Amino acid sequence: MALLETPARETRPPQPATRRRGRGRGAVNANSPAHRGDARLAWVLIAPSLIGFAVFAVYPTLRGLYLSFTDFAVLTPPTWVGFDNYAKLAADDVFWSALGVTVYFVALSVTMSLAVSIVTAAVLHRLTSSTVIRGLIILPFLISAVVAATVWAWMLDAQLGIVNIAIEALGGDGVRFLTSREWAIPSIALINVWKQMGYTSIIIFAGLQTIPPTVYEAGRIDGASELQMFRRLTLPLLRPILALVLVLNVIGAFQVFDIVQVTTKGGPANASNVLQMLIYSKAFGQFDFGYASAMSFALFAILLVITFLQMRLLRANESEVSA
Repeated sequence: MALLETPARETRPPQPATRRRGRGRGAVNANSPAHRGDARLAWVLIAPSLIGFAVFAVYPTLRGLYLSFTDFAVLTPPTWVGFDNYAKLAADDVFWSALGVTVYFVALSVTMSLAVSIVTAAVLHRLTSSTVIRGLIILPFLISAVVAATVWAWMLDAQLGIVNIAIEALGGDGVRFLTSREWAIPSIALINVWKQMGYTSIIIFAGLQTIPPTVYEAGRIDGASELQMFRRLTLPLLRPILALVLVLNVIGAFQVFDIVQVTTKGGPANASNVLQMLIYSKAFGQFDFGYASAMSFALFAILLVITFLQMRLLRANESEVSA
């Protein structure tokens, strides 16, 4: 019986896979009418925000930068003076005194705010899950700064304030919180901490919720106490969040104005005359808008340098959480 032999199939070397561009179902041609229509719709939707940003942020910034190189009052056109305003700024003792007062306020406010916010967030995270308590924590941040400063000014009044009444009832002497050089800045810093503490606590609390529970379980297995886990685990893992909170607090503290204006108005004897108060008095009290603009951009440069140094020193873009 004859065997039928089938011819061997011709084998070809494998061909390199080629990617067919623009042929897939999900591929979108950038020049297609649908893509152009989506781009137009996107520009239409973001146009109001872009217009508002250009009118209320870009133009005032560029206008202020120009005015910082001019001698400008309200009723006269600006006169170009070059760097004279900045040279005057470098030799202005009042400016450097206000800068020192501002730095003192920032140091007190940021330090106390971070400490109180971290402790508050840790308590909310580990000891309670009540949404009512969490809502009450952020409530001061939702109150207007002017209203908060007015209420605290009444409470800290040297004669009729409830705080001094309580101190005297406990046998102490009344404290002139807002009318003495020693207590003016610390009192304003306490008001600012009370006002901002809820916001920063919620941010830190959100960061705590991103830490895996297994990290703390491993710490308990190793015999670590709560304080040791807080120092060795919680704080390193919160480094990016703490860097963000620190930058926000520093920028906000350098820009304090409303609380000082309502409580002390820069007194007594310029003891609480922060930079924003000085800029306001130069611009709207003495109508020296050119010099006030120069001080504003000096403050902007200070904030830019401080923010850059903070981000570099704290390595905010790095996380301790291992994959």
